[in-house]
Amino acid sequence: MTTIASGTDTLTRDALAVLQPGFTGTSAPSWLLRRLGEGLASVGLFGRNIASPGQVAALTAQLRAERDDVLVAIDEEGGDVTRLEVRTGSSFPGNHALGAVDDVALTEAVAHELGRRLAACGVNFNWAPAADINSNPGNPVIGVRSFGADTALVARHTAAYVSGLQSAGVAACTKHFPGHGDTAVDSHHAMPRIDAEPSVLDSRELAPFRAAVAAGSRAVMSAHILVPALDPARPATLSRRVLTGLLREELGFDGLIVTDGMEMQAISATYGIERGSVLAIAAGADAICVGGGLADEATVLRLRDALVTAVRSGELPEERLADAAARVRALATWTTSANAATQSGTSTPPHGSLSPTPTPMATADSAGTEGSADTDIGLVAARRALTVTRGRHYAPVTEAPYVAAFTPVANIAVGDETPWGVAAELRRTLPGTETGSFTGEGAGAEALTAAGSRRVVAVVRDAHRHAWMSEALDTLIAARPDTVVVEMGLPQAPPRGALHIATHGAARVCGLAAAEAVTGA
Repeated sequence: MTTIASGTDTLTRDALAVLQPGFTGTSAPSWLLRRLGEGLASVGLFGRNIASPGQVAALTAQLRAERDDVLVAIDEEGGDVTRLEVRTGSSFPGNHALGAVDDVALTEAVAHELGRRLAACGVNFNWAPAADINSNPGNPVIGVRSFGADTALVARHTAAYVSGLQSAGVAACTKHFPGHGDTAVDSHHAMPRIDAEPSVLDSRELAPFRAAVAAGSRAVMSAHILVPALDPARPATLSRRVLTGLLREELGFDGLIVTDGMEMQAISATYGIERGSVLAIAAGADAICVGGGLADEATVLRLRDALVTAVRSGELPEERLADAAARVRALATWTTSANAATQSGTSTPPHGSLSPTPTPMATADSAGTEGSADTDIGLVAARRALTVTRGRHYAPVTEAPYVAAFTPVANIAVGDETPWGVAAELRRTLPGTETGSFTGEGAGAEALTAAGSRRVVAVVRDAHRHAWMSEALDTLIAARPDTVVVEMGLPQAPPRGALHIATHGAARVCGLAAAEAVTGA
């Protein structure tokens, strides 16, 4: 492809404006600053770009010195998917924990506090919340990222999350339209397909997105999924029927439509990212997310040139690209004014109190301990989400145990950088606690050998999806009936062990809440 020489003409600036690229490093590279000067309007941050809140604030200030209204986006769902706290685990439980509590005021308060922390770092656009309904518990990529399996519950918490996040001056991006919950394939690896009837899609998948639109979500992210009832030929991200016909015209959404990462295999392996980006903009998308895996200047130039060439050849209407770029700039303008309102104290606070009121830990019979008055809202929410599903009258662990973490392969959305589990928290309470990670056939026997005579705390994640994990628990419990089981994924498997706890997510605060329950704190 011929490289487009000019970086300042309107067409080229519009092509740059619709891109949301990533980069490597913890400071902005010179090429990124140069492209911001030429029309690039958005930048995406990932775990590789983050070392500390102060460093992120310095980075975003560096970007804004080049373009003061730049959209700085991040994939910060809280819970299992965190970028801001990628190396420590999140201070906020994720969607499934919030759905388990089912207190919309709490969800709004958590989203507001998360948004406040993002805004303090200079981040003004969050690729969250996930509005997917967890209708398939075997889903390999959604799981605890969903508020739950009940349509009405997911809808009300999606709306609450949008309101809370945006009340902090951070634009919400509700995802993954038209709903990624009823899939058995991860779109990072291949093209998922949903064969639901139109009536089911309308009453189930679309309900949370209607709620998000009504709540004023500033953006919606498309899913790389094929839904034949909506478009038998093209996945949602590339479908005019889905993005323009359904989302724009039928649901009445007037904000920014952004694609999921175009380097994901569902698109890159089937259409290629250049062709896919052109088709996405033509279908009605306004912004192209790329950079989770491709994070260099060459990718930005390839996509810029593909869009310009498509316009010049007549494949992509110039007015469609101009409209997309205008929507990106309009969102940038909103974030600037929203941030100013937040800083001046004139923004509307979320409903309900943001103060960390002591809240009881939920158990099988709603009995439990209370959080201390100085606890932050994330830990309050994690404690409320924790459920004791077996062994209410268990003997608390009072001596240093052996923590056996049965570790599945992390999906790409979650990543494998973020620590999870209960060992670190138990070690603070019970010095001398030891831990090991086990995977695959024979994991239970290996854990028993490693534990020796210590009491075992087994930590699992989606035991219902992994036969080897379930077998490991059988082995452990047969030999050691006093084993404590902490499920940090979806609590779908039958509860077992002397004590079985469901945290509804693997955030750091979920691990802390679980450690409190295990030790009877």
